[in-house]
Amino acid sequence: MSEFVEQVRSVLQAGPPRWSALVVHVPNDLLERAPAPGEWSALSCLQHLVDLDDAIFAGRARSILAGEPFAAFDPAGDHAAHPIADGPELVRQLQEERARTLLVLDGITDADLDRTGHHDKLGDLSLRAHLSEWAGHDLMHMVQAERAIMQPFILQSGVMRGFFRDHDVETT
Repeated sequence: MSEFVEQVRSVLQAGPPRWSALVVHVPNDLLERAPAPGEWSALSCLQHLVDLDDAIFAGRARSILAGEPFAAFDPAGDHAAHPIADGPELVRQLQEERARTLLVLDGITDADLDRTGHHDKLGDLSLRAHLSEWAGHDLMHMVQAERAIMQPFILQSGVMRGFFRDHDVETT
């Protein structure tokens, strides 16, 4: 397996344990709290990852490897289709999904990384670019979730609030 695919795998494997630690240790009211109107809570981010892991990310990788086109994803419409499950259930679902979806990485060679599939809105997309998006997407939503959890602490940090400028939803 290529070094790049191993890096992607390592990032994707790190996700479920990080989410588990958040769900186990952080109070539910903080996990459910949106940082600002219209933004996602930590649990919304986790639900989104569960929803997309196989249907979008592993599915697109399989499509690219098979030389098949794939459709765009509408995060607003597709994400809002069902209620958000509770934290422990979402972590369990992500752990199960991720164990299955990581299998798509098995056997990918360096040559496969240049294979492309056609995205109906973005055009041709290489497997390397798609796997990069998958790993980056996973990390981005962890950061987004942690940023949501930070907000009540940022608001109460007094004269030190400026230290949080990059994460304070009222100043960004």
